[in-house]
Amino acid sequence: MEKDEKLLLAQAEDKARQRDNKNILTHTGFLSMAEQAALERAHPDGTFFGGYADAERCMLVFLPDWLEEVPEDGPICVLRVSLPKGSPKLTHRDYLGSLLALGVERSVAGDILVHLDGADLLIASDMADFLLQNYVQAGRAALSCEICPLSDLRPAAYEVKTCRDTVASLRLDSVLASMFSSSRGHAQEAIRQGLVAVNNRIVLKPDHFLQEGDKVSLRGKGKAVLIRVGGKSRKDRDCIEFERYL
Repeated sequence: MEKDEKLLLAQAEDKARQRDNKNILTHTGFLSMAEQAALERAHPDGTFFGGYADAERCMLVFLPDWLEEVPEDGPICVLRVSLPKGSPKLTHRDYLGSLLALGVERSVAGDILVHLDGADLLIASDMADFLLQNYVQAGRAALSCEICPLSDLRPAAYEVKTCRDTVASLRLDSVLASMFSSSRGHAQEAIRQGLVAVNNRIVLKPDHFLQEGDKVSLRGKGKAVLIRVGGKSRKDRDCIEFERYL
């Protein structure tokens, strides 16, 4: 076990003890999908929560016995960022880079949902006041911010391209290569390096079989959803249809 993973496990264990000793809700910071995978087996009594159903970056939340679910006014809130009229659209990297430039840790922020006129950032509630006062610029654009409840979260504005292809099988490496226009060898290497997630969970086996509705993410490249598996082609290949998020 690597040093960083040991520290991660120790921090989570400390949060679990606090929950047990004080009977209060406790939580980690926001975790990457790889970090979530490292903690999933160690803490089956915890709940991964990122603020909305399809979140990629999540906290591990330990609920006391008097709570059945994470409350609306819990550890996560929405920092809504608005751009001045006429400003060019900023990217996920723009928002994240300017946020980290404030000196905050990556674990303070979860998913960043980008819109044409700004973005919704999932943040740790205890950092809301600091970010309201200090998160005022991204690139050359001035930002105005407000705190919103999770119920007001706006979904990200994606451009979606629908594609059809045939694949040798529904193995992850085969479908991944089709989705992201790469070779099967490159797809296999990405999977073994832990760069690929299916339904927000890292998958390390190239021979993992996909099903309709599965969401596939490739770090640094984006994500796609397998929306339909059809019949066989004349060459006995599987016909698939997927949506690629651009």
